[in-house]
Amino acid sequence: MPVATKAKGRLAISATLVLSLLAAPLLAQWTNVPETEVPLTAEGQLDPEAPPPRLPSGRIDLQGIWIPEDVRYLRNLALDMDPEDVPYQPWAKALFDERKDGSHSREDPDANCLPQGVPKVNFAPNPWKVIETPISIVIIYETFTYWRQIFTDGRGVDPNALPTWMGYSTGTWEGDTFVVETRGFNGKAWLDQLGRPSTDQLHVTERFTRTSFGSMTLDVTIDDPGAYTAPWLASGVVHLQPDWEPLEFICGENNKDLENLPGGNFVVPNAPVVSQ
Repeated sequence: MPVATKAKGRLAISATLVLSLLAAPLLAQWTNVPETEVPLTAEGQLDPEAPPPRLPSGRIDLQGIWIPEDVRYLRNLALDMDPEDVPYQPWAKALFDERKDGSHSREDPDANCLPQGVPKVNFAPNPWKVIETPISIVIIYETFTYWRQIFTDGRGVDPNALPTWMGYSTGTWEGDTFVVETRGFNGKAWLDQLGRPSTDQLHVTERFTRTSFGSMTLDVTIDDPGAYTAPWLASGVVHLQPDWEPLEFICGENNKDLENLPGGNFVVPNAPVVSQ
């Protein structure tokens, strides 16, 4: 992910920095911030293991600011899989093998300040904020100042919708798990920094399950018949980031990475057309 100028000059790249963010209140950009009611331990500290909060309806409340526990999924979405278990189409495996040593890093879309896409943006080392409305759940990403609308009012995605980087998302509840289906991608995004490709046939299913006050699991199914022979699963954990609000992050304003990365200019992979 590019090193870019951000408010307060924060460069969220290393795991050490991420851990420090979790440990310290960082609302210095605001004054007179009202206190939020949170569960406390007997010692008066925030209790992240307390039960997850629920809305008056009884449903789990996903709202809050979240940050990935392990940013290695940004680099390798298949971190928990054996390499041979990723079910590539032959062309996708060949392309991934070309990219995985980093020699094509300059061609990564987000190195060029283009969107990470879904699900990659969820694992970038910056917080994201979940807001619920009567017809949707909105996610505001500090990464590149992106946002998503996940509609919960029963609408569907038009198969002729204009292809996009982030896709079109709809969500439903299965018990305490929020299930998000996203389609309508443009096929330009890398699924991770190692360079796993995607196509415009990509269908991403995300399952958000808040397991405690301070933790939420995120299970992601990649189903892209243009690049893979079968769906495959990635899983991660995000943690509540108290005392934080997303900051402006304008990647293109002062991107210092691109000139130092190997490879050529960003190109769209030439994925073959797959008959349906």
